[in-house]
Amino acid sequence: MRIRKVKVGIKDIQTLLNGFINTCESLQEGKDVKQEKGVYFTSIEAFRKAITPKRVELLQAIKREKPLSIRHLSTLLNRDVNNVSDDVKFLEQVGLIDFKENNAKEKTVKPFVNYDQIMFEIAV
Repeated sequence: MRIRKVKVGIKDIQTLLNGFINTCESLQEGKDVKQEKGVYFTSIEAFRKAITPKRVELLQAIKREKPLSIRHLSTLLNRDVNNVSDDVKFLEQVGLIDFKENNAKEKTVKPFVNYDQIMFEIAV
């Protein structure tokens, strides 16, 4: 069983902005910047709105059905392709979905989930 750890944090907007500014300053000075993969929310409520039951269902469908494209996934879920595409983009940004090129001629990508479980850790 593969487990993917996703760093989830709660930070206020000022803390997020300060981190962004510090990163920009370090890059301008030519310093190495450690790239951190994860997602931060401004509150627990914002987290709950982002990781919705529909998005969890989407992850499960990708794992189980192995769709050939986002359009195929939307058909499997009986959902609007634009809404599925938005959800897939968000989940890819936070590291929960990966893509493989499916058809170079048609420029389609195949979403995939290569783990069995997600562990969220929230520092307190």
